[in-house]
Formats: sequence, structure tokens, C-alpha cells
Amino acid sequence: MEKVNEMEQIIEYFNHETTENIAKYLLGMYIEHETPNGKLGGYIVDCEAYLGPDDEAAHSYGMRDTPRVRAMYEKPGTIYLYTMHTHLILNMITQPVGIPQGVMIRGFEPVEGLDQMIMNRHGRLGVELSNGPGKLVEALGIKPELYGRSIFSSSLHLVPEKRRFPKVIDALPRIGIPNKGVWTERPLRYVVRGNPYITKQRKKLIDEENGWRK
Repeated sequence: MEKVNEMEQIIEYFNHETTENIAKYLLGMYIEHETPNGKLGGYIVDCEAYLGPDDEAAHSYGMRDTPRVRAMYEKPGTIYLYTMHTHLILNMITQPVGIPQGVMIRGFEPVEGLDQMIMNRHGRLGVELSNGPGKLVEALGIKPELYGRSIFSSSLHLVPEKRRFPKVIDALPRIGIPNKGVWTERPLRYVVRGNPYITKQRKKLIDEENGWRK
């Protein structure tokens, strides 16, 4: 019963909070994919908020509505996947139906199913396993068929009872957003300070506890 209540709390949070707050809330959340080769999972450590329709970097900027972005207009928790440079990218919708905002998952710390994740990543080890948005999707074995499903109830889902809590959350500009005016520099990327699985993390900034509270 407690598990159901914790998931209900997450759903409630997605239904009522801002996209920025949801992005911060997701740091330390455990994400799990149940696959034919077993459960694969770990902790979200790096994510970016996209505030369409005002956000010039969002796919839904100006209320753009094409088959590709259909999921962005669905209910909170809807999985939005898109392909960038041949890599599939994972996003979660964060606002009520018709408000196309979401959070992109950029990095996660792998925990369960490491051997299978390494196979999925063709032998990549260490931080290279999942310190980027395309890398983590490949590691978790996420396929396009999950587009439009729910992050609360599909084979790819959040596991609130396993979550950890960051010591410090840093807010930074998003990566790869050139020439978008004020949206290029807005601090809409949130990371667990000191975690080695952050995209472009500098080694000297890695915390001995990976940035987690004890």
C-alpha cells in the first residue's frame, strides 16, 4: 500500500508543480526498465526543463503541433521520445493536457542490470555507460514503442521507494542550445553536484559519495 501511495504522490506532484520544480524533483529518482533480459535501472542525475510554447529551444515552441510532438500535448507523465543524431532521447511530459512542457533525462547513475547495460552499450564502461541522453536510452534498452506510454505505469517507470537525495542541486544552462536568445543561457538544466554521470563532468568536481546524502 505504501508503494501505491508514493507513486500517487509523484503523480500528484507532476499534476501541480512547475516543470522546473519537477526537473529538480526527478534528481535522485530511480528509473527502471523491465526488459526481456531483466530489470535495468539507476538514479537520474542530470536533466533539462523545456518550457514550450515560449521556450525557443522546445520542440513545441509556438505551439508547434506535428505528429512528432503529439505526446507533448498529452497528460503529465507521458513518455516523449525523439531521435537526435541517430540517438533516441527520453523526455517526460510535466504539465496538464494541452500545455507542452517536459523534462529531458540527460544522465543517470546505473545500478541494476549492469552487465546487460554494458552489452546494450557495446562494451562501454564507467561513466561512458550513461552520462548522456542517447547513452542512457541505449543502456536501458528503451525502444520507440514506448512513445506515448506513461512513466508511472509502463515497462519504463519511476520507483519512488528506491530514490536517493542529492546533497546539492546545481542549476546550469542547457547543453547544445545555441542561438536561442535568452533561452540559451537560462539555467534550466539541473544536476546532482559531484555525480560522475553528469554530462561533461570534470573529474576534479566528483564527490566521493557521488553527490548523495547519506
